[in-house]
Amino acid sequence: MKITIQSIHFDASARLKTYIEKKCNKLDQFYDRITEGTITLKVQNEMKPNNKFVEIKLNVPGDILVVKEHAKTFEAATDLSTDKLKEQLRRYKGKAKAH
Repeated sequence: MKITIQSIHFDASARLKTYIEKKCNKLDQFYDRITEGTITLKVQNEMKPNNKFVEIKLNVPGDILVVKEHAKTFEAATDLSTDKLKEQLRRYKGKAKAH
């Protein structure tokens, strides 16, 4: 799977990028036909505690799966997003097998 990470209005550290890529590459275990992943990182409303925003879009044959999460850190938001994507991929795979 090809992964693209976009950080809006800041530069993401190499450690953060590596962490995100590692978590997203594990999604191949749940559905092996993922073609591309786009991850967007953004800091929203700096006064709020849960201001780190992560959006993950996965391209699968015939569809795009999208998850958006807020958390205190990008790592926590990534964990929440990948957990939701695991469930979406399970459902998507089940529907694909049914047809």
